[in-house]
Amino acid sequence: MMLVTGGAGFIGSHLCEALLGKEEAVVAVVDKFGLGERNEGNIAGFKESIIVEKIDLTDLEAVLQVFGKYDFSAVFHYAAYPLVKASATDAEAFFKNNVDATFNVLEGCRKTSVKQVIFPSTSTVYGEAKVIPTPEDYRLEPISNYAASKVAGEAFVSSYAHSYGIKGTVLRYANIFGPRASHGIMYDFFWKLKKNPDEMEILGDGNQRKSYLYISDCVTASLLAFEKQEKIFDVFNLGSTESISAKEIAGIISESLGVSPQYRFTGGRKGWVGDVTLMLLDTRKIRSLGWEPEISFEEGARRYIEWLSKECG
Repeated sequence: MMLVTGGAGFIGSHLCEALLGKEEAVVAVVDKFGLGERNEGNIAGFKESIIVEKIDLTDLEAVLQVFGKYDFSAVFHYAAYPLVKASATDAEAFFKNNVDATFNVLEGCRKTSVKQVIFPSTSTVYGEAKVIPTPEDYRLEPISNYAASKVAGEAFVSSYAHSYGIKGTVLRYANIFGPRASHGIMYDFFWKLKKNPDEMEILGDGNQRKSYLYISDCVTASLLAFEKQEKIFDVFNLGSTESISAKEIAGIISESLGVSPQYRFTGGRKGWVGDVTLMLLDTRKIRSLGWEPEISFEEGARRYIEWLSKECG
């Protein structure tokens, strides 16, 4: 049996669907359903095929009860607070939900028979990297509380791997997007243009360039790393081979919606506290396992906007 924490979230729900597609896979989801109906909707299509436990992962006793109830062979720990911008104003919440919760999950693994933990991290752990594309062995220098919480989580996954023999897989994601995503630049631009198709605010100067990866490619790469990893602990960058600017994304979203807004920039290099203005990951390591992204940014954007228009528009 496999456990997916945060399995009713954006990436977690897609991961659950992919795991269910594997022969004889039994999947349990632990989630506190903090987004209510949105989380319920994410798993509505396959809820009858999974086991659902609604708990708060910051409650160690509740976590240990779930681990004692089932026999998990692998844990995909996808529950987290994900927003860089929000982490600047509520560091405590990010520490509790991203660090304390990770520790609790690892304790559950240690006290039972879990063989492998898969931990999604972030490109932001590198901070303002001077080497672009940035490889996995580049120094970590987080510039946001969110990134710092992920560095702490990575460290605990590493320590539990080496101390207790629980194989640890860290996946440093670029910006993941696609159906069910409820935050991020594309989501923000969509709603801004829905409210006012004639003008749109873009944070910063619009020149921030980052790498994006469509959700199906993200899940495929994640499962490949999980299956092919040989070391007791390893790290993989997951992203595309190209970056795109905020202004370019605004143009693609505007075209998809058939509008031609005037852009209004807030100014400055950064869009918010902790914003990394240039990000492109070196993905040769995951690609050496035979993976290549299949969905271009433009095609992914078209699919995502189509989904948003249908589900939320």
